[in-house]
Amino acid sequence: MRHLIKHILATSEPKDGVTVKGWIRTRRDSKGFSFIELTDGSCLANLQVVVDSATPGYERISDCTTGASVMVDGSLVPSPAQGQKLELRATRIELIGLADASYPLQKKGHSMEFLRTVAHLRPRSNLFGAMFRMRGKIAFAIHEFFQKRDFIFVHTPIITASDCEGAGEMFRVTTLKGKEEQRPEADFFGKSTYLTVSGQLEAETFACALSNVYTFGPTFRAENSNTARHAAEFWMIEPEMAFFDLEANMDLAEEFIQSMARYALEHCAEDLAFFGKFVDKGVHERLGFVVDRPFVRIPYTEAVGILKASGKKFEFPVDDGQNLQSEHERFLTEEHFKAPTTLFNYPREIKPFYMRQNDDGKTVTAMDVLVPGIGEIIGGAQREERLDQLLENMRRHNLRPEDYWWYCDLRRYGTVPHAGFGLGFERLLMLLTGVSNIRDVIPFARTPGSAEF
Repeated sequence: MRHLIKHILATSEPKDGVTVKGWIRTRRDSKGFSFIELTDGSCLANLQVVVDSATPGYERISDCTTGASVMVDGSLVPSPAQGQKLELRATRIELIGLADASYPLQKKGHSMEFLRTVAHLRPRSNLFGAMFRMRGKIAFAIHEFFQKRDFIFVHTPIITASDCEGAGEMFRVTTLKGKEEQRPEADFFGKSTYLTVSGQLEAETFACALSNVYTFGPTFRAENSNTARHAAEFWMIEPEMAFFDLEANMDLAEEFIQSMARYALEHCAEDLAFFGKFVDKGVHERLGFVVDRPFVRIPYTEAVGILKASGKKFEFPVDDGQNLQSEHERFLTEEHFKAPTTLFNYPREIKPFYMRQNDDGKTVTAMDVLVPGIGEIIGGAQREERLDQLLENMRRHNLRPEDYWWYCDLRRYGTVPHAGFGLGFERLLMLLTGVSNIRDVIPFARTPGSAEF
């Protein structure tokens, strides 16, 4: 039976009859012995394996190079080496897969840029092993958060005919070629269809039947941006709640962010320590900041006033009626309030059609949750549940109500106040790890000009 290295290293008890399988990080030879550092990816640490020249399989020890895979039988014994309680004394070693001299992850430092070019191998590095173990754990934590609160997980479609955000930055899905592309009615679905930018609209249909739902899946945006914060394919967490207003929406969003930061501190300690040592020395402090400090809530107009009065020189000017930039959002959380911050009631002109208009006729019930190091991490709103107002919003955004007939039906048949928010999974991981480039928190990044692997 194979033993995972993470479980072996968690024990201090010697044991016979242990079998491990993994990849060699390093091998050093001494007279009559070889010392192998073995990893199976289950944890950050390696297991030291001691193989003497009488061990069956030792005749191939010269082929046991960095990157090669092996199976080792042996006994766990106390280790005389510092920093480890146990080591494995091999009774048999079998070489499973060779790694020749071209193996690119030799024992030396590698840049993030280089590792992106070998994304099929980079999970074997310490950094990306830690990243993708943590990504898996936080994905579990997300499901656990909503399941414990009786939310129902809904799978929303990847192919859609609706542009949720109204920005037009969508990838078209078509089987047509050449001039045929001018005839959407002849396409596979009988109309123009696209990769989804959000599952929100479809999630609303389920919220208006099942009360509290969430979707967690891939989304796509054809935004020609090569910044460290943008990718063409990314994952979104989008809860939708019937009978929620803006305040209840803000409560849940803030609770969610604090819960994720707390989970990372409590359940990802080893990998988080690695990020704190080699990537961002302030990551623990920032997560503690999010967990321990009450969120500040202020209207958008008040935030703009604070930014204008700050005297700080921003790269992008601050102006009423404009979306805030990351530098503005980080100033509010890191310098002015020194606390995570939630902005609400944005000008209606800069927000999508589905957001509920306030009684002032100028603002909508939008909210953005801001955190240090990132800026905006959550965007959401109370949705417009009034049919007449929704139709007016669509006209103002040059949308055809007949294209959203099913969405309008939700307002015709038992409409209720409802709200929700969206959170980019990759941005959450950037917050939790301190990794500053979105390309390094997703297994295979899709960015303008790049769709390798």
